[in-house]
Amino acid sequence: MKIGIRVTTLLFLLVAAFPAAYSQDNETVVRPLQLSVFGTGGATYTGIEGGRNISITAGGDAMFGLLTYHGFLPGIEIRGTSPAISKGEIDSQQNFLGGLKAERHYGKLHPYFDVLFGRGEIDYSKAGLLNPQKTILYEKSNSNVIAAGVGFDYDVFSSLALKVDVQFQDYSTVPVTTSGSATATSFTIGATYRFGFRDSRPY
Repeated sequence: MKIGIRVTTLLFLLVAAFPAAYSQDNETVVRPLQLSVFGTGGATYTGIEGGRNISITAGGDAMFGLLTYHGFLPGIEIRGTSPAISKGEIDSQQNFLGGLKAERHYGKLHPYFDVLFGRGEIDYSKAGLLNPQKTILYEKSNSNVIAAGVGFDYDVFSSLALKVDVQFQDYSTVPVTTSGSATATSFTIGATYRFGFRDSRPY
């Protein structure tokens, strides 16, 4: 999780430092409320013995234009991830998360970061995995999950955007690891659909 936090902090600073001139030349309209839904697919590296899933993630955002602060648009997000395409040979992870999101608009480009919390479930291989002491065989475990992520949406049409997303998800209870936890890294690509609301004011 420390690596994820460092990467997220770095990308956040890059977003904050993006040249203001670009933003002014590509004026974006802020709406009082912007609702959107998204779906993505991609690889999740589970952090357990080289495990990998091919997962689908779906969720939604509510962004609050009237609370914009120094160009950052705050909001809330919910998302769920399932290893629906491939569960891998080591373990498969699924989770449901919710939390805070902030984004900036540079014309068609909308970079963002999020901090999320929720619950996750890990199913181990068909034969199960032993704990480090080799005394208990685990088939499944449940855990709190803390996640931090970054990504961007790029407008293709007024309501449809390309989404690229990276999430670092820390599972706090993983009895088959020496540390008792695991950090999964998820790389996904997909689409965002925005519902239309009344325009408010430009940045």
